[in-house]
Amino acid sequence: MNRSSYNAIVAHWDVTRSTLLSYELAFLDLLLKNTQPPANILDLGCGTGRPIAEFLLKRGFRVTGVDEAENLLALARQRLPEGRWVQAPLETFEPDDQYDGAVIWDSLFHVQREHFEPVLRKVVQNLRPGARLMLTVGGSDHPPFTDTMYGQPFFYDSLTPEKTVSLLRSLGTAIEHAEFINPPTEGRDKGRYGIVASVA
Repeated sequence: MNRSSYNAIVAHWDVTRSTLLSYELAFLDLLLKNTQPPANILDLGCGTGRPIAEFLLKRGFRVTGVDEAENLLALARQRLPEGRWVQAPLETFEPDDQYDGAVIWDSLFHVQREHFEPVLRKVVQNLRPGARLMLTVGGSDHPPFTDTMYGQPFFYDSLTPEKTVSLLRSLGTAIEHAEFINPPTEGRDKGRYGIVASVA
């Protein structure tokens, strides 16, 4: 849904998303608990591959990165040729492998909330027993909206944290960790909520 906007800001985005933040490292530690290279990790909404896929690849994990913005993927393929890079919207991507972990970081809230259940179901069904899923969603109850970044419009929508946790449990996962990354404010910031869930 935001393909053209991400394609337009690729240079800015590449600089903005170049290194992992401390809380992202903590979430990745939870994702990879008891998971060793060369385990196979799915990264939905991978962008340029930096910083998450790059972190995983450098540690010997195999990565399938999925994004709909071809300009972002071009950088991923150039910089990280050892990864597998697939152009597809999250809503229509069909996994063709079994995975030992999955990442949907700051990307699920770019699709309409009615797609959350089918997207998460497809991911969970293609995770091996014991695998973990790391994701973010919006942090509050709000209608869909459009905001701007680097002069381009971006669409946002989300289930609430509570509904997302309930959905993940209904899909057979156990919630191992869940926290506000940034709580919502009374102004522009609708908040972000991070979750790590595991498959039995």
